[in-house]
Amino acid sequence: MSDEDITLTAGDAEVTVQPGNGGRVGGLRVGGAELLRQGERFGCFPMVPWCGRIRDGRFRDGATVHQMPLNAPPHAIHGTVRDGAWRVARSSADEAVLTYDLVEPWPHPGRVTQIVALTEDALTLSMAVETYESSFPAQIGWHPWFNRNLGGGADEEVRIDFSPAWQEERGDDHLPTGNRVEPKPGPWDDCFGMPDGVDVTLTWPGRLELTVTSREQWVVVYDEQEAAVCVEPQTGPPNGLNTLPRLVTPLEPLEATTTWRWTRL
Repeated sequence: MSDEDITLTAGDAEVTVQPGNGGRVGGLRVGGAELLRQGERFGCFPMVPWCGRIRDGRFRDGATVHQMPLNAPPHAIHGTVRDGAWRVARSSADEAVLTYDLVEPWPHPGRVTQIVALTEDALTLSMAVETYESSFPAQIGWHPWFNRNLGGGADEEVRIDFSPAWQEERGDDHLPTGNRVEPKPGPWDDCFGMPDGVDVTLTWPGRLELTVTSREQWVVVYDEQEAAVCVEPQTGPPNGLNTLPRLVTPLEPLEATTTWRWTRL
């Protein structure tokens, strides 16, 4: 199937899926209001096979140290799959299934499958990384750019509400130091721990309330830009390939899901 954009619809919700642009969700419109920042590098992209930054682009896999390209010098950031074209395995009116085979510079063969499923009041994104050869460490997650404003006045700027158990202390290099601290007020470019699962509410006053949930325990919140805010559920903290690796094995894929559910105000 081609890598042309796919449009999913359910009620008055509409999603644009872009297989040819990193398998990202390029748009989410509810009642005609676009919730995601528009542009080739925005929308919501999958982070695979790592999330956030890897220190100096290096990670250890057993006795071997692998070097990834430094696409956010001096670090490597957000994985490799957002730069590639995904294949469409199947699609219907309200669901699309995409696949991506891991290639260089990632050193291990594997396949990523992403399912984008839309209902009238929710979008669910699911992802799995599988291997049929050697095991390897990996992370997966999503990086949505939610519009700070849905087109109304300044009083409609989005509010972010969540109650994390801790915040990963951030060093001068933007990576967690390994210390957990009390959550601090924003602005943030920070990773938080939510051991009962990610649960973050975005409220555009008078317009819409949207909750981002996931069974994963880690979320990065980024709100240092004027145009958009990011709420990124993921399977581990930044630099997690080194500090908290999750192993993909022939018997056990790495899987994660996030759901965005909305209500009108």
